[in-house]
Amino acid sequence: MKSQATTICYLLLFLATECSHYRSKIHIKDGDKIQHPEGKPKTGRIQEKCHGPCITFSNCSQPCAQHFRGEIGFICNQNKWQKSTETCTSLSVETLFESYSKVANHVLDTAAISNWAFIPDKNASSDLLQSVNSFARQLHIRNESENIVDELFIQTKGFHINHNTSEKSFNFFMSINNSTEGILGMLEIPRQELWKLPPNASQAISVAFPTLGAILKEAHLHNVSLPRPVNGLVLSVILPDRLKQILLTFEKINKSWNARAQCVGWHSRKRRWDENVCETTLDIRHKVKCRCNYTNAVMSFSILMSPKFIDNKVLDYVTCIGLSLSILSLILCLIIEATVWSRVVTTEISYMRHVCIVNIAVSLLTANVWFIIASNFNKKAQDYNWCVAVTFLSHFFYLSLFFWMLFKALLIVYGILVIFRRMMKSHLMVIGFAIGYGCPLVIAVTTIAVTVPGKGYVRSDACWLNWDNTKALLAFVIPALVIVAVNLVVVLVVAVNTQRPSIGSSKSQDVAIIMRISKNVAILTPLLGLTWGFGIATLIEGTSLIFHIIFALLNAFQGFFILLFGTIMDHKIRDALRMKMSSLKGRSRAAENSSLSPTNRAKLMNR
Repeated sequence: MKSQATTICYLLLFLATECSHYRSKIHIKDGDKIQHPEGKPKTGRIQEKCHGPCITFSNCSQPCAQHFRGEIGFICNQNKWQKSTETCTSLSVETLFESYSKVANHVLDTAAISNWAFIPDKNASSDLLQSVNSFARQLHIRNESENIVDELFIQTKGFHINHNTSEKSFNFFMSINNSTEGILGMLEIPRQELWKLPPNASQAISVAFPTLGAILKEAHLHNVSLPRPVNGLVLSVILPDRLKQILLTFEKINKSWNARAQCVGWHSRKRRWDENVCETTLDIRHKVKCRCNYTNAVMSFSILMSPKFIDNKVLDYVTCIGLSLSILSLILCLIIEATVWSRVVTTEISYMRHVCIVNIAVSLLTANVWFIIASNFNKKAQDYNWCVAVTFLSHFFYLSLFFWMLFKALLIVYGILVIFRRMMKSHLMVIGFAIGYGCPLVIAVTTIAVTVPGKGYVRSDACWLNWDNTKALLAFVIPALVIVAVNLVVVLVVAVNTQRPSIGSSKSQDVAIIMRISKNVAILTPLLGLTWGFGIATLIEGTSLIFHIIFALLNAFQGFFILLFGTIMDHKIRDALRMKMSSLKGRSRAAENSSLSPTNRAKLMNR
C-alpha cells in the first residue's frame, strides 16, 4: 500500500511537470514532423498552402485536419507559401487536465490521505498544489461558464470575464468523505476589480480541494511551535494579472472547535501559509469571510484555526460575574470617597492618595464599561469606525488605570524616602494628571495614528488591539508589564521598610510584624495592579487553562479588591464613616426631640 501511494504520487508529479510545458513543446518549426508512438510521421494538416496572393514575408494560418486541434502557420518566401509552424495534436490541454484530475482525485481520496505520511518528500503535497495551479493556467474556457472537472476531491470551474462583467463568484459544495455533509466554499471577484479589465474577454478559473489542507506541510516555521490545522476548503484561483483582490467565504469543516479562525494564502515559493495576504472580515461559528490579495506566488487560500485562542464557558462566567461585581464595587467606592472626602484628606500625601484611589476607580470603571460595549460589538455586524472608537477608548482607559497605579506607587516611595522637603499639593496634582492621563493619551493616539491608515488597528474578530498584522497590542502589553514590574519593586521596598524587630523581641512581636507585612502586600497587590502579572503566563503557548482562569478571576474582581483593600480596610475611612453615621444619627435624634418639645406639642394640640 505504501509503495502504491508513493508510485502514484511521483507519477502524478511527473505528469504535472510534463504537461505544464505542453504548449511550449508542441510548436514545430518548418520541416519538422510530429511522431506517433509507433514512429510514423503525422502532420494533421489539410493542405500545404494558403489561398490568395503570396506577398513576401506575409503569413497566414489554416486549421488542422478533422479530430486534430491547433493550426498550421504559413509564411510567404520567394513567392511560395511555406509551412512555418504546426500545433496540431490529437490531445487537448483540457483532455490532459481531466485525466490528470482523475489521478489527483485518487491520491486525495480520504482513504489515501493517511498514506501521505509515508512519502519521504515532505514537499510532495505542495508540489501537487502548485502543479494543479500551473496546469489550470493553461486551460482555455470556450463557453460562457464551464464545469471543467467535477470529482469528489477536486473540482474545477471557469467562466469568461471582461470590463463590463457584473460581480462574479465561484460556488463549491464538496464532501470531505462519503459519510459527511458537504462543505461550502465561495470565491468572489468584486465589481471594482473587474473594472480593471480591458473590454476584450478574459477568463477566471478556480479549483477546490476538500482534503488537500490536511496534508499540506509548512516549511520554515521557526516561530510557530503548535500545529495550525486547516478547517475549510482549499480554493485556488487563476486570474488575469490586473486583478489583485478577491473575496472568499469558507464554511468551517469542524464547527465545534472553540478557536479563532485566520484567513491565509499559500505562498508557493516559501511553502507555507501567509497571514499577511488576507484579512478576516467575519468569523462566526459556522463560516468565515476573507478579503485576500492575489499574486502569482499566492493563488490558493483557506482558513486556519489558531490554537492560541481559548474560549471556555468557565472563563465566560468568571468574567461576567466578576465584571458585574467589579462595576458595583467601584461605584460604591466612589460614593464612599465622596462621603468621607473632607474628613480624610488632611495632608498633601493623604489628599494625593485619595486622588489616586478615585482616578484608579474611575479609569477601571470606565474601561470595564467600554469592554462590555466592545464585547457586544463582537456579536453583531461590526461597524469598523465604531469598533475603532470603542477600541481607542478601552485602550486609553486601561492605560490610565495602569499609569495611575504607577503614580500611586511613586507616591508611596515619595512618602517613604522624602521626609523633610514636601512638594506643594498643586505640583503633585499636575504630575499626577500628566502621568495618569497624559502618558496614556500619547500612547493611544500614536498607536491609532500609525495603524489605522493600513486598517491594522483592530482585530478582525473583535474590537480590541490587533496582534496578527501590526502588533498594535504591544502598545498596551509593554507599558502594562513595565508598570507591573516597577510596582512590584515598590511593594518589596515597602516590605523591607516595614518596622524590623528589635533585639530581644518576642515571638509575638515577630508574628505581628509578619502580619503587618502580609497586610501591606495584600493591600498593595490589587491597588498597584500586580495581579496583571499573571497575564505573562497566559501569553505562553500551551499554558494550562487554570492560569487563564486565575488571571480572569483576579482581574475581573479587581474593582471589588479596590473597594475592599483600598477603602473598607482603611481605618481612617472607617472612622470617618462612623463619625458620619453618628452625625446623621445625632441630627435625626435632635430633629425628633425638637418635634416632641413642649412648645411644639402645644402647637400641635392647638391645631
